[in-house]
Amino acid sequence: MSMVVYFLAFLLLLIGLYSIVIKKNLLKIVLGLVIIEYALNLFIVLIGYKNDGHAPVMEAGESAWIFVDPLPQALVLTAIVIGLATLVLIISICVRLYEKYGTMDITDIRKLRG
Repeated sequence: MSMVVYFLAFLLLLIGLYSIVIKKNLLKIVLGLVIIEYALNLFIVLIGYKNDGHAPVMEAGESAWIFVDPLPQALVLTAIVIGLATLVLIISICVRLYEKYGTMDITDIRKLRG
């Protein structure tokens, strides 16, 4: 596999990092966190990928093939479930902040202090 795919995963990570550092809207910051999470999940899956790899299931009498590593796939599946739960928590905090302050701008929320 070429390095282009790894570069694209890194580019996706940088886009999420840009959103976290530069943007002032809470929902855009949360979206940046989600983009970073999925970029890291993509990178972990790419680590376990092999060209012409088969599922790691052998039947009796078959010769050994090149197998794809199933461990990164299982880890990413777990990370997706945990990431979804944390995303729901973060969005619920954003909703409560909007109900209290009436804005999603983090600079305005810092000024209110009350």
